[in-house]
Amino acid sequence: MDMIRKLVFAVVALFGLMAPAQTARGWKECAKGDLSFIVANDLGRNGYYDQKPVAALMGEVAGGIGPEAVLALGDVHHYGGVRSVSDPLWTTNYEWIYSHPELMVDWLPVCGNHEYRGDTQAVIDYSKVSRRWNMPGRYYVRTFEHKGTTVRIVFIDTTPLISKYRKNPETYPDAPKQDPEAQLQWLDRTLAEATEDWVVVVGHHPVYADTDKSEAERRDMQQKVDPLLRRHNVDMYICGHIHNFQHIRRPGSEVDYVVNTSGSLTRVPRKTEGTVFCSDAPGFSVLTAGKNTLSLDLIDKHGNILHTVTRGHR
Repeated sequence: MDMIRKLVFAVVALFGLMAPAQTARGWKECAKGDLSFIVANDLGRNGYYDQKPVAALMGEVAGGIGPEAVLALGDVHHYGGVRSVSDPLWTTNYEWIYSHPELMVDWLPVCGNHEYRGDTQAVIDYSKVSRRWNMPGRYYVRTFEHKGTTVRIVFIDTTPLISKYRKNPETYPDAPKQDPEAQLQWLDRTLAEATEDWVVVVGHHPVYADTDKSEAERRDMQQKVDPLLRRHNVDMYICGHIHNFQHIRRPGSEVDYVVNTSGSLTRVPRKTEGTVFCSDAPGFSVLTAGKNTLSLDLIDKHGNILHTVTRGHR
């Protein structure tokens, strides 16, 4: 009898370990509002790792929330960017993977460091090929309004703002050709002009994050971008690059700094100064704006909401 009891306990324990973790909230409980957006980045793995199931879930979620757009925050193309608008990577990394009918909305991209390994102008020019790929420039602004709720989303081109890329033209040929000061002056003006209910800045590289990547990347972002985010009372800065979820609040800053996870291959994060939440789960996020609340739900590949960043008016 004891042997049978032990066997039963072992089987129960085994299936308990194999069962998916139970969470209180699934994606259908995403924050409700007047405007919503899917946020995705670090995608392009030709469908490998978790890219396909994450893409399928993105389509399912899009069908449920009706997003205004997908904010594509760089590295849609690993590993060497694209060479032209007809590069096969457009098919294998993007068109064939994000084929769900509910994802045939506007995609609003920025370049990541991997796009800068190729022809970044081709990334912009793909807007002339694809109806849903809408990239008017390397940095730009879009405003949205519905039922009286207004959101300004500012898209910045972070790779040329970071010295290590500008100093390596062999690997990142287009980086030293850009004018970082012109972009920063534009960002200052664009944020100063904001009158919307909510202001969100998005780019590829983080301002603050735990990562084994060069500290110089974040130092450049902290010196050049963060003062503008703080000065103009930006609500959220959302980025990618690190391949995990991180939500950080820094002493003395009212900005929510969020790293959105990879839509394919992820890395394990650790807590750093100001960490509110972190996870190595692959997935994406949903940004939702209402008149009184701005929310960002961080969603894993199983459709679980792992963490929500919520802001009210100050």
